[in-house]
Amino acid sequence: MQHLKKLPGVGTRSAERMAFQLVRWPAEELKGLADLLSCVPESLKSCKECGAFLEEDTCPFCVDERKQQQVLCVVANVEDVYAIESTREYLGLYHVLGNLISPLDGIEFQPHCFDGLKKRIQSLGIREVILAIDSTVEGDATSLYLKREIGFEGLKISRLAFGLPMGSRLEYVDGGTLARAFLGRGKF
Repeated sequence: MQHLKKLPGVGTRSAERMAFQLVRWPAEELKGLADLLSCVPESLKSCKECGAFLEEDTCPFCVDERKQQQVLCVVANVEDVYAIESTREYLGLYHVLGNLISPLDGIEFQPHCFDGLKKRIQSLGIREVILAIDSTVEGDATSLYLKREIGFEGLKISRLAFGLPMGSRLEYVDGGTLARAFLGRGKF
């Protein structure tokens, strides 16, 4: 249970339920899970181009012929790529930063991440960069830094819209989200 509680979103009760469920599994299923988990470090690699996880030698996100080769979505973490892919709305390339700027925590932008991003933009002839980064202090600092550093002639830089969640009622929305929704309102 202590190991399961280390997973994000898993508290004491959830870890307890998972542990008791695993105890009920047949031995061969438990061994299969253990084998799978033990080979994760060797079987998962990062794509040298975009930074997403690979199980094979070619990146499914970089070589997909349906992808728009002149649009690049910049995300903070690998899991953001999979979240965006699950929507089936975005058909461009990705670039994973790996971390966000956090001056209060002493985390500065990693120069190798920035250099790789800038080289990809230029070598691929990217026309639009979409910053799909969380709306947090760290996310905003990173987005502003990137906008300043990669904003060159002819490159469109956009950021995902902020605002009201689908199905929400205004009375339950916090003031910051509501303010962002007003600032980012679109023509109807």
